[in-house]
Order: sequence, then C-alpha cells, then structure tokens
Amino acid sequence: MDEYFEILARVEVYMRRKSVKGLIALGIIKGLITIGILLFFAVFSECSAYVEVANPSEILNEEYTFEELNPDEITTEWNDSYLFSSREAAQEELERLKQSSVEISETFRPEFKELSGPALLDYIETEKEFSRSFDVLYIYAYTGLSKNVNDQFFSSLLEDTQDLATEHGKAVSFATVKLTSLSTEEWGQLFSEEPGLEKYRPYFEASYIRFAEHSPEDETQAAHLADIENQRMKLETEASSEITNNVTMAGNTTLENGEEYAVNSQSYYTLLSTDPNRANREKCYDLRFYHMIDESDSMAALYSEKARLDDLAAKELNYNDSYEASLYGLYLTNNQVDEMNSVFKERKGVFEECNEFRKTKLGLEILKPYDLLLELNEEPGEEYTYTDALKSIQKSYSGMDPRFNEIFLEMVTGNFIDAYPDPDNGKQPGGYCYELCALQAPALIFMNYNGMISDQKALTHELGHGIHFYLMGQSVDYLYCNVPVYEVEVPSTFNEELFVDYVVENSDRDTAVAVLSQHIGEYQNYFCFQPMITEFEYKAHQLCAENGNASGAELNALWTELFKEYRSDSIEYYAEDSAEWTYISHIYLTDNYYTFNYAVSKAITLALFKQYRDDPETFNENYIAYLSAGSTLTPEDKLKKYFGIEINRQLFEDAMDVVELRIQQLEELDKGMNGPEFESATESLNLYSGSFWNTSLGE
Repeated sequence: MDEYFEILARVEVYMRRKSVKGLIALGIIKGLITIGILLFFAVFSECSAYVEVANPSEILNEEYTFEELNPDEITTEWNDSYLFSSREAAQEELERLKQSSVEISETFRPEFKELSGPALLDYIETEKEFSRSFDVLYIYAYTGLSKNVNDQFFSSLLEDTQDLATEHGKAVSFATVKLTSLSTEEWGQLFSEEPGLEKYRPYFEASYIRFAEHSPEDETQAAHLADIENQRMKLETEASSEITNNVTMAGNTTLENGEEYAVNSQSYYTLLSTDPNRANREKCYDLRFYHMIDESDSMAALYSEKARLDDLAAKELNYNDSYEASLYGLYLTNNQVDEMNSVFKERKGVFEECNEFRKTKLGLEILKPYDLLLELNEEPGEEYTYTDALKSIQKSYSGMDPRFNEIFLEMVTGNFIDAYPDPDNGKQPGGYCYELCALQAPALIFMNYNGMISDQKALTHELGHGIHFYLMGQSVDYLYCNVPVYEVEVPSTFNEELFVDYVVENSDRDTAVAVLSQHIGEYQNYFCFQPMITEFEYKAHQLCAENGNASGAELNALWTELFKEYRSDSIEYYAEDSAEWTYISHIYLTDNYYTFNYAVSKAITLALFKQYRDDPETFNENYIAYLSAGSTLTPEDKLKKYFGIEINRQLFEDAMDVVELRIQQLEELDKGMNGPEFESATESLNLYSGSFWNTSLGE
C-alpha cells in the first residue's frame, strides 16, 4: 500500500492526551502563558537529584503470578461514580473550587510581596491540591461530553470549568509574574530558607526559570492572556461538536444491494475497510469527500479565528508565532523537525512496493483512494470481538515486565474503558486515554471499537498510554506527571509493534498478511500523513496571518498542495482539492502542531524495539524506569540515560530502514516460502530472531 489512506482511519482514532494540570497548576504558567502549547513536562537533568522517584519495583508487588484475563470480568463502559457520585456533586465541587481560588489569591498575594521560602512552599503545595481537585472535575466534564457532545449538562460543566481555569489563572498571576522575574541569587535565597523546596527545584526550573523570557510582564497582560486561552478552549470544544454532528455526518448512500447506508464517523471506515464491492466503496468515499468540501467554509472560519488567537498569544510572550512556542515547549528545534520532514519526503518511495502488493492482491490495474483501506484478508470484514482483541493484546505482553499485565487487567476489568461506538447518540469519533494521576488510579480510555484490525491496534495503542500513566502516577510527585507529546506516544506505538509481532508469529498466513499490511499502512500514517498535518497547520496559520482569515477553498488548495509532496503518484487521486483537513480534531486543539509528534515517537519506538529484541531483560528494566520517571529529566536526557538515543536525522533514516524490512517481510510472508502448507510466519521467516532487528537501524 502507498503512503496514505490506511492512515485516515487512524487520524480520528488518536485524540490528544490532555493534562488538566496544564490548565491551572501554579496559575497560568502551566497552561495560560504557554498558550496550551503542551505540558511543562521537563526539568533540567542537573536538578534531578532533588526529585524523589519511587523505585519501579515497589509500584506493585515484587512477586508476580501471570494471571490470564477472565472474559466474564471484562467491562465495556465507564463507571465515573468514583469521580463524582452525581452530577449535583460535581456542580457543588465547581462552586467549592471557585471559592477556594479566591481564598488562595487572598492568602498568598500579600506573602508574595516579600516572598520567603516557607511561604513559597506553602503556596506550591496549596496549588497542587487545588490542581488535583480541578483535574478530577475537568476529567469528569470532558469525558462526559465525549460520550455525548449534545449533553447540555456536560457541555455547560466543561465551559464553566474552563472559565474557572481562566479565572484562577488571573487570580494567581501575581505568582507567575513574581517567580519568572526572580534572579538566580533570589532563587538561591529561597531554597536556603526552606529545605522542603528542594523536591520542587526541577519543577521550578522547568516551569518558571526556563520561561523567564516568555512570561507575562504584569498581571494585566496575564489576564489578557488568560482570556485568549479561554477563547481557544471554547473554539476547541466547538470544533469537536461540529466534527461529530456535521463534518463526519455525510448522509445516506444507496449500496449495490439497495441498502440505504448512513455514512458517519464510524460507518465510513467500516465500509471502506471491509466491503469487497468496489462500487460501494466508491459511493461511500464520494459522499464523504464532497460533503467535507461543503463543510469547509464553516470550518475555515472557525480555524481562522483559532489561528489568529494562537499567534496573538504567542507573540504576547515574545515568540515569533505559535509554532516556535510549541517547539520550545517540546525542547525540540526547527532543524530537528525539518530534518525529519525531509527524510520522509525523500524516502516516500519506500512504500511503492507495498502499493504494488496491494494492487496485485486486489487484482486492480490502478489504485483509487477508496481502495486503500480495504483489509487484505481473503474475506475482508472479519470481525474481531472485543474479548478476543484483549486476549491477543495480553499475550503480546508475554515478553514484557509483569507489571504490564497487572495494569492491563486492572484497566480492562475495572470500568476504565468505554469501548463501543454510539454516533447516533452523540458519542464523538476517535479515541483517547486520559490520565488519572490526580487519583493515582488507572487511566480512562475512550474507544469506538468496531471489530476491525485497526480497532485492535487502536485499543493496544491506548492501553500503552494507560500503562505509562499508571506507572508514572505511582512513581513521582503529581507535579512531575507530565511528559511531552512525543514521549507520551512512545509506549502507545511500542505496544503496536508488540501486537503486530504477536499476531504474525501466532496466526495463519492470511491473518498475518492482513495485519502486517495494515501495520505498514500505519507507518505511512506516522511518517507521511502526520508530519503533513503539522505542515498544513503552519502554512494555514501563515495564510491567516497574511489575509486575516482563510476560506474553505483556500485551505482545501493548501491541503492538496502539501498532500502531493507526501503522497504516491501511482494512486489516482481526485482532481478536486480535498477538504480532509476539516475533520482532523488535532488541528483545532489548543495544543498546536500536535501530529508531527507521532512521527517522532514512532521513530524512537523502532529504535527501542530493536533494543527489546536484542536484550529483553535489560530493556525491560530501562523501559519501566523510563515510563515511571515522568518529568524528572528533560526528554532528551531521559532518552540518552536509559537508551542512548538522540533525535536527529539518523534516527529517522533508521526508521525508514525498518519500514523497508517490514515490507520485505510482508512480501516473503505472502509468498509462503513453504507453499500451501505454510502455517506460521516465524517457522518459514526467521525475521524475529536477532538477525532481523540487527540488520535494522543501520547495523
């Protein structure tokens, strides 16, 4: 398969991992002055000695007995009563937090005029507890609205909670202004006055000292920035509603058998992935393709306003634009991202062999866009039950640290996953994993599981996040439960590699071919489509800055122009400019330029997977420590410490080398090598021994 279309199914699958702490902890510094760019996850390595990190071996019992999943214990819906016993209780908590915010401001504002070490310690610990409570409330509102974007209670509660974040940011902006203005000597004096501050030294380094040049000058500017951030949050919520209710609801089409088929966010991918009737796939694709063009003007108006606010806020904080602000928050450089994009554009031809493979398997002379999602089973559309998917995922952890299985069982049997789609009743498309570090509880996973291969991959992806969040939440102080987006995506994409290897090693050839070909489509997603989305965002922001706004037609043309740089010329795409950008939730997030992080994370994952294959025992020890460490090290220092990896051009070149090997693996797997008696990919292809992974990544 070529570099694109398997991808589209996954864009809606991976919604962001939000951090509520990013909205309110320590006033506006963790959300407002960063303009929602991401989390303040990093700390300087020289300060890490001051952070207490739990020994990962103490997170769970040291003695493990591998427990197999009991299907009777599987849960498929959230039970959010442990967050709040009722809607009334949540509303009462909102009011309590409003009053608490006022009290924090009244108590500490006088203290900050002549700030002392003990006063600062009292402030940060008071703010931390406020943040924990706010975290739970925001999660309750956000997840409730995800279940039904038309539920007015949760819509109002989320809006009110966002307003609370804004008002609290204003109320404690005196702290932000003060702490970002302190000199090195003044910081030293505070630490000498209060030894209890040492555990927070890295946090202060990351959240205040590093941002001294990118902070509000005074409380007036801080209040202005808080209002901008509030508007951006509201636009994100509006975009989610529009995508769910309008953009992805394309209407009905009549299939070849006379059936009236409703095309929505779930049914679209189901049909294109499972229906061997090419005419049906074309009808479904066309209906949605032209419907999105019709929706492009309204979404362009929304996006234009968002882009204006993004860059306005960034410039207020002495960034050139929101792109620079985003990279600064990630500890990445323009050069690193430019090198990544150039590698993937230069080597997009790697996927041409897979394109030819797909065309041959389908018996087509030329591929069209609606041919690129169809599963390559002999009988496409085989449904994998949720229970069977969980069993396969659990077995894929057999070579991992036992804690993977312990956390997995707790999540899948404890009402922490909302599994099935319900678009007709307002359940939004996609999926996400929301951390519950505030409660030191397993994460909440939002799914739209529909039984396809891609759904299994999405499920193990989100479970990877859940394992990461739980380990982190049990290991470090709540304020260190933050990491950059590309680091968040490492355990999720690593889980995908585990799952694919398990399926290929333990399935019949037809299943193995279908899963591996789908997985290579995922590489196309990560290494071509996701970086392209970020490029689109950047140029769309420039277009809006130059013209004041952008029309649907202008953004459609921009999307198509960029798409041509990444896509294959051997696929016959439509002549009209595409409006596929309209439904991509990520571009409306307050976390700008989110999607290129997927490419960075996948490249890191492939490097890690080689280490796992080479020495599982050492890798597991380092991997558990890496996932547990939170933000007690900067992202680059953490990668170097545990794995010796750097983010540079070679990392991305190595990743594409692995893609080439995977395509070779697919072709040899399909040949069977042992003819019709072929039963196991591993038996005929020694691709899972050290030889396969040792030849990857430049060795």
